[in-house]
Amino acid sequence: MNRRRTHPVADRFWSTVTGFADRGILWWTLAGVLAVTGRRRAAARGLASLLAASAIANLIAKRLFGGDRPILEEVPIRRRLPKRPTTPAFPSGHSASAGAFAVGVAIEDPRLGAAIAPLSLGVGYSRLHVGAHWLSDVAGGLALGAAVAGLGAFVGRRGRSGRHGADRDARAGAPAPSGEDRPLPASADGAGVFVIANPTSGTAVVRADPLRSVRRRLPLAEVHVLGDDEEPSRVARRVLERPEPPRILGVCGGDGTVAAVAHVAREAGVPLLVVPGGTFNHFARTAGAASADLAVDALQRGEGVRVDVGELRFGDQPAITVLNTASVGVYPDFVTVREQLEPRLGKWPAAIVAAARVLRRSDPVRVEIDGRPVAVWTLFVGIGPNDPGTAAPLQRRRLDVGVLDVRVLRAGSRTRAVGSLAFGRRTSAVLRRLRVLPDRLESMQARELEVVVHPRHGQPPGFAHDGEVAVEAPAVADARSPEPGYRTRIRIVPAALDVYRPASPSVE
Repeated sequence: MNRRRTHPVADRFWSTVTGFADRGILWWTLAGVLAVTGRRRAAARGLASLLAASAIANLIAKRLFGGDRPILEEVPIRRRLPKRPTTPAFPSGHSASAGAFAVGVAIEDPRLGAAIAPLSLGVGYSRLHVGAHWLSDVAGGLALGAAVAGLGAFVGRRGRSGRHGADRDARAGAPAPSGEDRPLPASADGAGVFVIANPTSGTAVVRADPLRSVRRRLPLAEVHVLGDDEEPSRVARRVLERPEPPRILGVCGGDGTVAAVAHVAREAGVPLLVVPGGTFNHFARTAGAASADLAVDALQRGEGVRVDVGELRFGDQPAITVLNTASVGVYPDFVTVREQLEPRLGKWPAAIVAAARVLRRSDPVRVEIDGRPVAVWTLFVGIGPNDPGTAAPLQRRRLDVGVLDVRVLRAGSRTRAVGSLAFGRRTSAVLRRLRVLPDRLESMQARELEVVVHPRHGQPPGFAHDGEVAVEAPAVADARSPEPGYRTRIRIVPAALDVYRPASPSVE
């Protein structure tokens, strides 16, 4: 195999693959994509399996088994690595990491693991192509990685099976309901309810159409499906201007659509029915209405909760309602690139490519936080408390605490920054103890925050809120500012919005 001639394009391709897999960069990138797209458990297990397999392969197995690498003279020059590895050959560390990551992900999500498997095999083959390993080295590495991931899953299941172990599905589910239950106007058949549905939300996930449940159980509800050029907030304002406006506004879509309609509901003082119809549905899950049927149950019984919201302003422009998070830095960069690629590639492939580009190309953003200058990879502002220790608080844990939860990831290592954004509280804590992740994360709580965002490459950076990236508003604020950059303020608004959700279980 080492002596055979191959096309130069193939040589460059496999050299790029093996280079991108060095130091786990490929797998860290994929883990970041999985985490940002709501698959944190798969990302965490994949990375944990990778770290364990890499340590066993490089620190133990190579010393036990050793072995010489292929003779360099037998490998065509254009296929050789710029720097020849000097460690023993068996097993291949790259292959062990690849096998461990793929199997680790597959344990949490078999279909996703199957999609990653060809990439893992490709990494293994790339080590053969560049003459770094024998076939036995690669096969042994893949087998070792798979075994380590499988053993980790077995040990994890044993640890959870005891009387005090938490149920896996419960841990992976939504936060425990919070906020004080309050009665809201009920509608058994949908009379007086106007639901705005975004058909482009949630197209990347396979599930039953939530509107079917709404139409079946609320036959008198008026359902308006947004057209291509319709804005949900404009539709909501228009319907509330009718001579006989609806008593209840409903929205079916992702977090961005929900936030837009929530803003109008706040202004009008009407309760909001949230039917989860997006990819992640962070707010609906926190509120306790994680499915269409749960939301309809609450509406028919007149059960709900009053929640805090955030209010975001760019310069002197009108306020924007925020339900989950607002942020500036690499996360808005990622969302912007993903949305540009999505029409051609689809959501998940676009997310992978976007993460790779952001990892390689994005630069820190210079900001002033309440007058304090700092260069950051990300500044996240969560509405209400989030999990401690994470750099990206994407889903709030409480509805009624009355604080902003601020996370500042200061500029540093690019790869480690992605790792900090990718993982949850427990995994991040372990990786920081191992010095895999940087200890550059600041956390604070506030009721109001002022942030000045300075230009980057001559352009004002975008500012994300609830999964949407604001570009025009920051640009207008930048143009109106006497100094380069734009000023944004975000504050907590306690008890600002009534939302339907099933009443909390009574404790007797």
